[in-house]
Amino acid sequence: MIELQNIRKGFGEKEILKGVSTIMEPGKVNLIIGSSGSGKTVMMKCIVGLMNVDSGKVLYDNQDFTAMEEKEKKTIRQEIGMLFQGSALFDSMTVEQNVMFPLDMFGTGTLKEKKARVEECLERVQLKEAAKKFPAEISGGMKKRVGIARAIVLNPKYLFCDEPNSGLDPQTSLLIDKLITELTKEYNITTVINTHDMNTVMESGDHIVYMYQGQKQWEGSNKDIVFSKDQKLNDFIFASEFLREAKEMRQLEMFKDGKWREQLKKEQGKEGK
Repeated sequence: MIELQNIRKGFGEKEILKGVSTIMEPGKVNLIIGSSGSGKTVMMKCIVGLMNVDSGKVLYDNQDFTAMEEKEKKTIRQEIGMLFQGSALFDSMTVEQNVMFPLDMFGTGTLKEKKARVEECLERVQLKEAAKKFPAEISGGMKKRVGIARAIVLNPKYLFCDEPNSGLDPQTSLLIDKLITELTKEYNITTVINTHDMNTVMESGDHIVYMYQGQKQWEGSNKDIVFSKDQKLNDFIFASEFLREAKEMRQLEMFKDGKWREQLKKEQGKEGK
């Protein structure tokens, strides 16, 4: 579990994060969404410790990450997996060597044990046959899967993904979303994704934080979004006529399933807070 307690971050006179609090739970896909300049990227960098907050706390399983010494932070970082926007693979290394890199940096064990772990992770992302290939020899979607294998090779408790579907076609994006969701549930990982992809929001968003001008404007699940009355959120998520029609169709489906009362009560409860 990761908890943010009233975190603030600014640069000079410009305040980027204005007192953001939320809880990101294990076994859930936690999304940070918002338009450019909303603070979501700075928020993720503060969570992983690439930036220090000006005030407030970032807690990893009730441990105050913001107050830790560098040695203690290193222990937490060894429990973090990171999937970068551009995959960030080493061009001069094979797929197998790229996935083994964190094991060489932080892991223990014999070479045989490390290779077995790499093989296990590549098999999990269905890339075992590509182990000896170089990044230039595989597709964009395969590079993302290599990035995921590398991110999970140390059995992380926390997984951070920066725009995991950037540059991918819609079909491949869905496969990446499904894979991340499966791994999150399978290993009970606290997964945090920074995304603009509305398919990810609607299909994978167990918990969503919508950022607007440095503040948490709204939070809830992908099911809650369908009945949200927050105008800023609706303008962002359902910007096109097509998506507005899709929202209406989803509402009709939920009415037929009898789930609308529960979701409407949840949304009304948020408005009353």
